[in-house]
Amino acid sequence: MKRIILAGGCFWGVEAYFQQVHGVLTTRVGYAQGDVPFPSYEQVCTGTTGHAEACEIEYDETILPLEKLLTHFFLIINPTIINRQGNDRGHQYRTGVYYFDETDRPIVADFFVTQQPNYDKPIVVELEPAKIFYVAEDYHQNYLKKNPNGYCHINLNLIHKLQP
Repeated sequence: MKRIILAGGCFWGVEAYFQQVHGVLTTRVGYAQGDVPFPSYEQVCTGTTGHAEACEIEYDETILPLEKLLTHFFLIINPTIINRQGNDRGHQYRTGVYYFDETDRPIVADFFVTQQPNYDKPIVVELEPAKIFYVAEDYHQNYLKKNPNGYCHINLNLIHKLQP
């Protein structure tokens, strides 16, 4: 099993999307890469903690290779926008791929290179080793399952473009 952290704007939608992806075993939303220990949602929303709203994903790489996982990720984000996805704006809504396994770095970097011709602007998704991840408050976990009409900038039906 492998783990990776993806930041793609509001973490509710990223989690809800990846919960549908075949090969994903678990998801947790939280706050990644920042400087404030154990931040609250309210603190992260100020944009001053350095954290990104993110989703930690545990997946079976024999079912879902990293390149396929990243293909799903790029389907639900605009990788050319800094600090914004959908209506969400601020440093906490930046996009990023934060890896635990150093062997994932060249795979992700190569993926970015192969995707760049699909965009008119540069890909600005952060690519860094996972520095820190604080699990978000319980009410954020599985938020869109608990609140099916909750706000989500991600079209969760996009899953059908890559999976039957």
